[in-house]
Amino acid sequence: MKKIFLAAIAIAFFAACSKSFLERSPIDEQTEESFYKTPEQALQALVSVYNQLEIGDYDNIHLVSEIASDDCFGGGGTSDLVWKQWDRFEASSNMNLTLWQKYYTGIYRANVLLSKIDNVSWGSDSTLKTQYTAEARFLRAYFYFDLVRLFGNIPMTTKPLIPSELNMPQSDPSVVYAQIAEDLKYAADNLPATPYGSISSANYGRVNKWAAASLIGRVFLYYTGYYSQNDLAGVITKAQAVTYLDNVINNGGYGLVDTFANLWQSALTRFVGEDNKETVWSIKFTYKGLGNWDQHNGNRMQVDIAIRNQVLDPYYKGWGAGTVNSSLWNAYDNNDTRRGAGIISIQNENLTTYAQGDQAQYTGYFWKKYTPMNAGNAVEMGGDFQIDNYYDDVVIRYSDVLLMAAELNLDGNLAKAQDYYNKVRDRAFLSTSYRKTLTADAAGKTLIMNERRLELALEGQRYWDLLRQGVAVAKAAIDNAGSSDMTVSFPAATKGLFKIPEQEISLSNGVYQQNAGW
Repeated sequence: MKKIFLAAIAIAFFAACSKSFLERSPIDEQTEESFYKTPEQALQALVSVYNQLEIGDYDNIHLVSEIASDDCFGGGGTSDLVWKQWDRFEASSNMNLTLWQKYYTGIYRANVLLSKIDNVSWGSDSTLKTQYTAEARFLRAYFYFDLVRLFGNIPMTTKPLIPSELNMPQSDPSVVYAQIAEDLKYAADNLPATPYGSISSANYGRVNKWAAASLIGRVFLYYTGYYSQNDLAGVITKAQAVTYLDNVINNGGYGLVDTFANLWQSALTRFVGEDNKETVWSIKFTYKGLGNWDQHNGNRMQVDIAIRNQVLDPYYKGWGAGTVNSSLWNAYDNNDTRRGAGIISIQNENLTTYAQGDQAQYTGYFWKKYTPMNAGNAVEMGGDFQIDNYYDDVVIRYSDVLLMAAELNLDGNLAKAQDYYNKVRDRAFLSTSYRKTLTADAAGKTLIMNERRLELALEGQRYWDLLRQGVAVAKAAIDNAGSSDMTVSFPAATKGLFKIPEQEISLSNGVYQQNAGW
């Protein structure tokens, strides 16, 4: 019997985590043959797939894609190189390695669970089996979506591989997207239709029907835009994508929080809290790693983007990555509440004690969304400020669903598109006086894309929204002819794809080919 340490192959647990269903008892050692027998063991395996969502430090896709967009520079300290390299599209050795490893580890864990799920003794009730299968397939689709839009031609498998199978060739993106669509369709069609108000707080952070349906919309828009296709890899039509999003809007029980600023921790006592009615799905974090660097319970992106090396009440300190481009600040109307709610302006907030120090690519603007607050900071909670920040990463907000649905309905049901669009703008201005009229043409699409930039700024969507409008559009937006420190030239030859790590190409014995432009 081959003995396997499950932590090494797939089973990792949140021993220090207090995020309800993610809190499972650790197991020191199990054999593969004795595992995957009970529903409890299946849940532990599922938790190990969720666990991979938390992995990430200076290089998670949320931060990296914002730095690659026109809304942020690399920032960090003057001696920090990696963020500036993403900002300027400069190659470095083994660039993106941890991104690659994170997602393939998550995919492997999902594939192991799905390959073993029939071995579990489910009894007469197959409900749990269907739910766990749907959750695992959603997570696999999520991991593959990030991988394929980052790297394009990637190896794809839906089963655990043995060593002789590891050097499988890269798949055409259409094949990967077809699998993503199949997985998300299964999840959206099989997860229970529990509206937001009836979801148990113990299940916050678990994917549900509404998250799957929403992600279908996001994947559909990206694939059809970037690859100039009419449907999602032959699996999901535009009409079906519209139906999935409309179902979230009409039956999901979600809604817009009345005041945009109250969505974020920086609202302090007015903060509506995590898992509010606008959060369709978020990645959960907690401070309870309590300084243990072997734990990955904290949101490490928060320290990256916080104001560098100084506490400016109410904001806590960090490394100053992703300095915000003044062009984003200037894109807002002066009466748009989202500007001050999402971006820290050193001047406008009269933060007179700010000292630039070794802050690179200083613009005067930092992220307010996701910046840790001084009150209740990680150190006060008994942790390490570098690894134990604990604000959840909101992956899908209801306003994003409204704007996706508006875009997809633009040429089919203009009145519906206008209604969805109005809801987002009315909340932004706390008034109906700032509405703009959509048209069923390129001008209407431009209005929606501009609204997405303002509504979802610094939430990891801008780079992908640019790319799906075309490489030329992305280059026109991202190129920056400022001082030498701020000069950015988007390399159109890459088509927006990231560099595949050299280590992975080397380990493939030349089977993998590097993306063009790198």
